[in-house]
Amino acid sequence: MPATTTLFRAARPAFRANTYASQATRAFRPRFHQQSRRWQSTAADAAVGPSWFKRMWDSPIGLKTWCIVLAGIADFARPAEKLSLTQNAALTATGAIWTRCLATVNFFLGIVGVVQVSRILMYNASVKKQTPEQQLETAKDSVEESAVGVQEAVVDAVKKA
Repeated sequence: MPATTTLFRAARPAFRANTYASQATRAFRPRFHQQSRRWQSTAADAAVGPSWFKRMWDSPIGLKTWCIVLAGIADFARPAEKLSLTQNAALTATGAIWTRCLATVNFFLGIVGVVQVSRILMYNASVKKQTPEQQLETAKDSVEESAVGVQEAVVDAVKKA
């Protein structure tokens, strides 16, 4: 009795789609498998290959993937009243849902989202404890700070122009 591998090796061509396909069907199929050579600009580029930074930037678990986590961590320095609850809830949900695919990145994304959402909720709870006059004063200070920032940005833009 022949070995099992020999039987499978002999039966392999029968499982190929082109074996039973008609000539007309084969004529209209794209032939990507025939182009096995990858064209490169120079022989030097082919010998060296892409740089470490280029490989890390294009990698699915590389630097671009971590930028959203780093942006979320940078938002820890922002005041809670300037954070968006819906945006941070979406980040939390994204981190929780996709943790199975890219575990580390999405786990940290979810943690960042949980921290930010809890900060926003604690801020909203503390605002409700204030009197209306205190809330109005806080809102007025916030608007004044924003106006000063916009004014400085406009002055800088006019000076550059």
